[in-house]
Amino acid sequence: MLYSEKVMDHFRNPRNVGIIENADGVGEVGNAKCGDIMKIYLKIEEDVITDVKFETFGCGSAIASSSMATEMIMGKPVSEALTLSNKAVAEALDGLPPVKMHCSVLAEEAVKVAVRDYYDKNGIEYDASLFPNCESCDHCSL
Repeated sequence: MLYSEKVMDHFRNPRNVGIIENADGVGEVGNAKCGDIMKIYLKIEEDVITDVKFETFGCGSAIASSSMATEMIMGKPVSEALTLSNKAVAEALDGLPPVKMHCSVLAEEAVKVAVRDYYDKNGIEYDASLFPNCESCDHCSL
């Protein structure tokens, strides 16, 4: 399986690894089939993501996808972070092998679950259709 230089770089030198104590939003998702688990922490000030960290237990593609997703949303308004797509993450990594695309999906979902957590904690109304349906998906039921 061939990985792009960007995937290898983000795997070997992941950005934004760690935990944010008292995070404004936390999203944890997992894929039971492959065993990958991602946790994204958000610090938000005036509706802008001022810090983002992640913890990922998984393969190189999962770590690279988490790392790239954090870089893509850092400094962005929360509403823009919600538009992050797995395709954008994969493209930013110069592609993922087809059997590893689910890793970019987890990164997208972890960000969205973290934003939803932020909205819930702060009583901010939102359109539920913007978020994964965690009651019916197998990614969020950890």
